[in-house]
Amino acid sequence: MSWYEEWFWSDAYTRVYDHRDDAEAEQLVDLIEHEIAPASGAHILDIGCGRGRHARALARRGWQVTGLDLSEDAVAAARSRVADDDLDVRASFRVGDMRTPVCDGCADGVVNLFTSFGYFDADAENERALAAMATALRPGGWFLQDFLNAPQVAESLGASVYETEDGRTIHQDRWIEDGRVNKKITVRQNGHTETFQESVRLYTRSDLTAMYERVGLEVVALFGDYDGGNYVPDESPRLLLHAVRPT
Repeated sequence: MSWYEEWFWSDAYTRVYDHRDDAEAEQLVDLIEHEIAPASGAHILDIGCGRGRHARALARRGWQVTGLDLSEDAVAAARSRVADDDLDVRASFRVGDMRTPVCDGCADGVVNLFTSFGYFDADAENERALAAMATALRPGGWFLQDFLNAPQVAESLGASVYETEDGRTIHQDRWIEDGRVNKKITVRQNGHTETFQESVRLYTRSDLTAMYERVGLEVVALFGDYDGGNYVPDESPRLLLHAVRPT
């Protein structure tokens, strides 16, 4: 089993990233609404949708959303949550590999959020995933990718992080090796210990824009945070790329 299957499918993942909540998702969707302004009723694909927090936020704004994720458990959770929020008429989810196109030109927009990219060992496989997202876009359609900011990560990465709350201890060992940022996450609670891995390719802005060009996407704007701030290589917490598929 690949690290991302074991890690993202675990209950521990939701505990480690519980600060990535619905409020943060709404903030990012605010950026999409203000800077991209999708048409009313637009069809948006959420690739690597996880448990659907961004898809729900998009659906609440009135857009039609299809979420794709490799995790059956995550997709089941996403379906349950949109049903609870009465959003299932505007949001649907499917299990699938991001390297396989969902469709050919069916989407007005595609989003790939919260560093749901760079997981695969081979650059060719990561580019294949990006090409699949581009294929799903109609000509003139838009794409937004929310990725880590590689220079800022390299500058600020600490070797270890400890968190203790409600009897739960999370220990993260973090390091950069062979162009990837790696984590070993150990979760201890009630005498039980679980250990997971995380490894993401440290693609820079130039790496990604070159990849975009090869798959037929044109970058039209960059943002450095979810408020739409300017991208500053050594300082911005995120790298958000807004691209289009030319007509």
